[in-house]
Amino acid sequence: MINVERILVVGLSLPELVTYLEDFAHTEDWDPGTMSCVRLDDGPVRTGARWRNTSVFRGRRTDLEYRLDVRESARLRFVGENKTVTAVDDLRFSVDGNGTRLTYRASLTFKGLAKLATPFLRSDFERLADGVSTRLPAAAVAKGT
Repeated sequence: MINVERILVVGLSLPELVTYLEDFAHTEDWDPGTMSCVRLDDGPVRTGARWRNTSVFRGRRTDLEYRLDVRESARLRFVGENKTVTAVDDLRFSVDGNGTRLTYRASLTFKGLAKLATPFLRSDFERLADGVSTRLPAAAVAKGT
């Protein structure tokens, strides 16, 4: 398993940031690996909502189907899966002055033979998390206002 964590302060109120991030399609704005992210169901975003996320990692395209697993006033958790990996994005929010403190945790559990590559992929995922911490605050403020 690979776990990465970043703590960010975003210049939006807690409810504004949660509203922005609960729509996983916005990963196109702030996740440097995401090429596209499309909602698979209709209606308001709620627990169980699903998205197809297409990303590029180490030059390879991969699709994961994500679902919103936890939706609380100060926490969101998305679980994405395909045949080789389960990805969990756990976002926790707290008030920080005029903005919001976001603790972003991503966990990846590889399946089958892909497990063998886990030790060699950690640094790549750390770089992706650095990209998220750079892009997410500005993207959220631009779209959330």
